[in-house]
Amino acid sequence: MVRILYVEDNDDNIYMLSARLRRKGYEVVVATDGDQGVARARSDAPALILMDLSLPVLDGWEATRRLKALAETRGIPVIALSSHAMAGDREAALAAGCDDFDTKPVDFARLLGKIKALLPKESMR
Repeated sequence: MVRILYVEDNDDNIYMLSARLRRKGYEVVVATDGDQGVARARSDAPALILMDLSLPVLDGWEATRRLKALAETRGIPVIALSSHAMAGDREAALAAGCDDFDTKPVDFARLLGKIKALLPKESMR
């Protein structure tokens, strides 16, 4: 089963997106702040990370920078998720090391396409 780390602090978002991903056959592990996200990425070795950008403790931009600086997590694709669809947010997320960017509320079909495009081929079923 392909493991996705979902870094999100909103319980409703966690419930909704995790349930939908599980129904599609993914294993979902959750971290509720950026610091936990970095730790879970290191301990759980996910195939992909969904990273909210507005997080407590350590925001998603800095968490991604730290993940991309570590040899053990550098290769894990990160999709930034943000309800802030302001001009420049996508570019800022990519500059921080995110591999893609999507807005909230999530268009699930579009997000699934991005997940499938970024997953390492050996993790695909």
